[in-house]
Amino acid sequence: MFFPRLRLIASSLLMLSASAHAADTFGPAAVPAAAQAFHVGTLEVVALQDARYVAPNDGKVFGADVGPAVVAARLKAHGLAEDRITLSVNALLVKGAGHVSLLDTGLGTKAHGGLLDSLKAAGVAPAAITDVMITHSHGDHIGGLVSASGALNFPKATIRMAAAEWEAMKKQADLADLVKTVTPQVQTFQAGDEVVPGIRAVELAGHTPGHMGYEISQGGQQLLDIGDMAHSSVLSLENPEWNMGFDGDKAVAKTTRRATLARLAKSQELVFAPHFPYPGTGRIAMEGNAFAWVPAKP
Repeated sequence: MFFPRLRLIASSLLMLSASAHAADTFGPAAVPAAAQAFHVGTLEVVALQDARYVAPNDGKVFGADVGPAVVAARLKAHGLAEDRITLSVNALLVKGAGHVSLLDTGLGTKAHGGLLDSLKAAGVAPAAITDVMITHSHGDHIGGLVSASGALNFPKATIRMAAAEWEAMKKQADLADLVKTVTPQVQTFQAGDEVVPGIRAVELAGHTPGHMGYEISQGGQQLLDIGDMAHSSVLSLENPEWNMGFDGDKAVAKTTRRATLARLAKSQELVFAPHFPYPGTGRIAMEGNAFAWVPAKP
């Protein structure tokens, strides 16, 4: 009785988003700065808005194994545009004892990323960031590590990522300049490590070689940043078995997605999903053999 009502609210918000952005072109787009604060135990956590990304429903990314017509039907059922999938690009700020941690950095200013403006709205200067934690090395998560001129945006921060992800990142020719710039700041870890006090790395395999989520725990409360384990609050949850074009190992990613969603639906742990509608915080609900997104109250 509780979840259906909140799900109706979520669907209404998605419909408003679809109508407001119907004229968007595909690719990244700028959005207003936004910083929404909440707490996990006594930790202050802030959802930061970076950008919006509009992917075409062309059978290459979402539902690549079922085709655009099936995807369009799912979108239409939620009152969404049938020719596109609109995603948020968000990051998370965590203020803890001795650490001010930023989880992912968005697209960067060259690709319309506004993370630095949202960080300013949160009252935090880039130089105050002590730790940058990367879920994985795709451009919408590492683009904000440097400025348009190639300088470090967070000069005093340790940049942390899984060892396997760092090794994969170093092998990408198009990231050579970025790798050279950030190398002195990078420290790697393994799945299960406590990266900084209160934040533990959780392996969410399949998307990239070292894709990690981050579990924030304090005072008996928890939040899991799922990175790119799921992209769309509609398609990824209603159809977790669909192929996702961005996943490096699609079979493993599908297994990870269903297992993680089932665990989160059972535990009712708070979730941060960087690509779900801003602010990207909520919980997972079971709905038959699939799942639904229940946004957290502001």
